[in-house]
Amino acid sequence: MAILTTRADQYYANSGDHGNYRYISLAEIIDSFAATYVGPNKLCQNVLHMDINFHAARALQELSYDTLTCTKDWEVVVPDGLVLVTPIDYINYVKLAWTDGNGIQRIIYPTSKTSNPLDVNHTVTSEGAFDTSAFSSDQDLTTDENSDTVDKFKNQSPVDLGSTDSDDVDDLYGHLKGQRYGIDPQYAQGNGTFFIDESAGKFHFSSNLAGKTLVLKYISDGLVTSGFGPNDGSIDLTASMVPKMAEEAIYKHILYGILSARRDTDPSTLLLVKKERFAETRKAKLRLSNIKLEELTQVLRGSSKIIKH
Repeated sequence: MAILTTRADQYYANSGDHGNYRYISLAEIIDSFAATYVGPNKLCQNVLHMDINFHAARALQELSYDTLTCTKDWEVVVPDGLVLVTPIDYINYVKLAWTDGNGIQRIIYPTSKTSNPLDVNHTVTSEGAFDTSAFSSDQDLTTDENSDTVDKFKNQSPVDLGSTDSDDVDDLYGHLKGQRYGIDPQYAQGNGTFFIDESAGKFHFSSNLAGKTLVLKYISDGLVTSGFGPNDGSIDLTASMVPKMAEEAIYKHILYGILSARRDTDPSTLLLVKKERFAETRKAKLRLSNIKLEELTQVLRGSSKIIKH
């Protein structure tokens, strides 16, 4: 619920509290859900509070992937090793870019033409089998973390045609008349490339990105843990925040999760709640898309321009 808990003078004086009115904690949502839906003659009777906590956390996770604006930004300098470990709460990336001297972010595109395969450190015979004379019967195959493929990817010589004189480019490629067409647009850029080693949880970057200021925008699941000690690691429901524009969608997700787990739920009621969950999720996605009519109109004005072929 939209309840002000901070005075205006305290809000403007406290730099760490700005903009938080847009959100509501998962703990408040759970309490509001219990007060609205749980009890005698209500949809959810004899429901454990732990069940509500579980379905609330699952609802926040599912909505964070494609509905809520639950993205985080990292800014880090690409090391000389051209490798970056994924963040601890990383789910998927939204965008990778490096920042130039004017503060403009240059998009880095992924490449699907390479990977970091396991480099098996044993001789392969002409028949394609491993040479067993190099190790005993109870010894496993040893592997390197970095393969020859990824080493060559990181050691490639960067080419920046944007800083090359046009006459030099013509001297180098001018004789290829009729042979320079058909370039693949996904590789027609000089910002650099990267690929993700999913098994190792690492980003690998091309050599021209060494020392660049990298901006990584990635998706998290929106959940905040209480700590990393031996007795910690539980979800902090107070610190896990939900945009108020998606509050009703969270309620419907919790309600559907609880009713679908009960064997005595009326099928028609479950179907109705499922439709309401879909409708509220769609409504939340439209609200959080943040489309402004004036801004959209300004973009569409460019559609009247004549494009020369």
